[in-house]
Amino acid sequence: MQMEENRTDKAVLFKGIKILIFSVLSLFMGPILLSFAFSKPESPYYLPLLIIGCAVCAMAVFMIFKGLKTIMSSMFKK
Repeated sequence: MQMEENRTDKAVLFKGIKILIFSVLSLFMGPILLSFAFSKPESPYYLPLLIIGCAVCAMAVFMIFKGLKTIMSSMFKK
């Protein structure tokens, strides 16, 4: 009877934490870019800032889910 040890894979855990850190940075950068875009809608940079800000916000949400999935897979091996 062999007992299986549940150990956390530290390399995968740190990879997930790194992804979450980048997602937190994106969570702040996206709304900042959107507020710059909405502050001057007559500016020629309105549309590019709006598109980039929306893309950064969507990327932040995706990276949060990816980071949490990576952390969970490091703790609970599949």
